[in-house]
Amino acid sequence: MLSPRKTKYRKAMKGRVKGLAQRGSTIAFGTYAIKTLEPGRLTSRQIESARIAVTRYMKREGKVWIRVFPDKPITKKPAEVRMGKGKGGFDHWVAPVKPGRILFEIEGVDPDKAREGLRLAAQKLPLLTRFVTRNDFVPNKK
Repeated sequence: MLSPRKTKYRKAMKGRVKGLAQRGSTIAFGTYAIKTLEPGRLTSRQIESARIAVTRYMKREGKVWIRVFPDKPITKKPAEVRMGKGKGGFDHWVAPVKPGRILFEIEGVDPDKAREGLRLAAQKLPLLTRFVTRNDFVPNKK
């Protein structure tokens, strides 16, 4: 699963996911992609399970890019612990995601296969997503 090699601080503040995505909102590498429509957090487990769903459906043809990385530590206190006594221990990594952010990109497969593969990936994610195509892309007619 994805996680940073090294971080400056072990624990981070919660923060809020406000506004629209400024960076990572256009397709940069592939031809097809999924884009988020709502704000939220993606855990490293969710990202990995979506990646596996796409690659399994495509049967290792084409190429997949993951455009988000979980670099924010989330802490949690044990169950049934009294209030106070400081912040909880590290639990997992998340990627905060704003609406409009590209999550996964695909290249090298036909449009129907790309749409279905990314639909399977989107089912693994807790956010609403949309299938998008590169603006300058013209499909080959065979």
